[in-house]
Amino acid sequence: MILAMVIMILAGCSTGEKGVKTEEGKTKGTGASSEDTLVIARLSDAESLDHHFMSTINAASVTHGKIYEGLVGRDKNAELQPLLAESWEQLDDTTWEFKLRQDVVFHDGTDFTADAVKTTFDRVLDPAVGSPKAGVFSMVEEVKVIDEYTVQFLLSEPYAPLLSILASHESGIFNPKAIEKFGGDDIQEPSGTGPFKFESWTPGQKIVLNRNDDYWGTPAKVSRVEFEVVPEESTRTSMVELGEAHIAEPLSISQMDAVNNSQNSEVYQSEGFGTEYITFNVEKEPFNDVRVRKAVSHAIEMDAIRKGVYNNVGGEANSLLGTKVFGYHEGLEIYDYNLSEAKRLLAEAGYSDGLEIKLTTMDSKERIALAEVVQSQLKGIGIKVKIEVMEYGTFVETVHSGNTEMILISWRNVTGDADYNQYNLMHSSSKGSSGNTSFYSNPEVDRLVEDARKESDSEKRLEMYAKAQEIEMEDAVYIPVRIIENVAVISKDVSGFEISPSGYLELNNVSVK
Repeated sequence: MILAMVIMILAGCSTGEKGVKTEEGKTKGTGASSEDTLVIARLSDAESLDHHFMSTINAASVTHGKIYEGLVGRDKNAELQPLLAESWEQLDDTTWEFKLRQDVVFHDGTDFTADAVKTTFDRVLDPAVGSPKAGVFSMVEEVKVIDEYTVQFLLSEPYAPLLSILASHESGIFNPKAIEKFGGDDIQEPSGTGPFKFESWTPGQKIVLNRNDDYWGTPAKVSRVEFEVVPEESTRTSMVELGEAHIAEPLSISQMDAVNNSQNSEVYQSEGFGTEYITFNVEKEPFNDVRVRKAVSHAIEMDAIRKGVYNNVGGEANSLLGTKVFGYHEGLEIYDYNLSEAKRLLAEAGYSDGLEIKLTTMDSKERIALAEVVQSQLKGIGIKVKIEVMEYGTFVETVHSGNTEMILISWRNVTGDADYNQYNLMHSSSKGSSGNTSFYSNPEVDRLVEDARKESDSEKRLEMYAKAQEIEMEDAVYIPVRIIENVAVISKDVSGFEISPSGYLELNNVSVK
């Protein structure tokens, strides 16, 4: 970590043309002053800017709440609040009506109306489009326009967590003109109603947003945001320390002390909804045998991993749900560390002489360190582990394709409701890019997850999710590692920055000295 104080003007904050100072002191022209530009150095690029096709929170953080907004949002306490909808009412078990704001326009000046809401959801649900997010809205039978500023969601069955889904990035409302232009193809020029407008995307390098000065709500405090792709962590953190960037994320735990001891930057931390976990492709040998999965579960000493790899950053996990998520099962028991039982199960499964497996991970320091500890621990029961490290984008593609055996992965619940985890990660209809990278299928779990969606009684929903998680644990589908903690480097010149429990970067209140 470079600790020397360096004063410099951000070189990448304009197009290179000299601006003209207005009477208000702002830069006029194509560039923005360094005080008005927020530079964020990130590990990896977005794989898409289209909410109907993107598969990561990393991508959604660029667009959700910046370019696109939904009918419903969340406040700082993660409580649901009106956003593009002023109010809503559940008319009956399967009909929800939303009254829309009448003072909103899209970034090109097009009026936001009920037609835009219908067009957006018709697109994601269109089988010809083939959106991997269609399953998220499988209960939506029709989005019906009542009048210019009233829309109804007609459901095929009751769906209790509808509002939580409408607050997530999947439900961001698109400009109908962008849909008209791109149709079912990936939208390359996103246009929404949010506080920032899309300027440009240079894949693998940079995404640039500009403040929407016609925004219906409270305008952003910075006039420009640049998301720069900087794969090397030492470079990212040095950029913040030197004043070349204001935020760098993610930050590895091994670098937290160095950042906290620096002159110009500090560590940002917040608890997330999601978890980090180890999972298996249950359709492939040897992990199509539950005894092998249980053996591995008994052979991994997670307390040592949380302390040695993560320095106890992030809470102890017992499932795929963080403690703040509705549906968290506090009493769920995980597999104890028991090498004798692990060896017995392996022998029973026909692997008394051991076996070789492939463990796939993305190229972050903690994940690689975790993989190496798992490799060492499984050696104790005769399992030889080959570690496969991949760049983030390649990793995502690989786990979605099913070309895996054992995976180190995480899931950032964006809704705060167990349905988002259970349906996407465990339901048989979600195999692959929708989230079920375990390729797990259990009819009883499917039924419980489906019934919990329909149940309006919160206590009964909690019971259903508890039972589903108990079955999944008995089937040894995954091994919980820890509850995710959002960690980033921020400049001491930055204020107002947050990462939501869902993992979204919150930028609207950010200011730079």
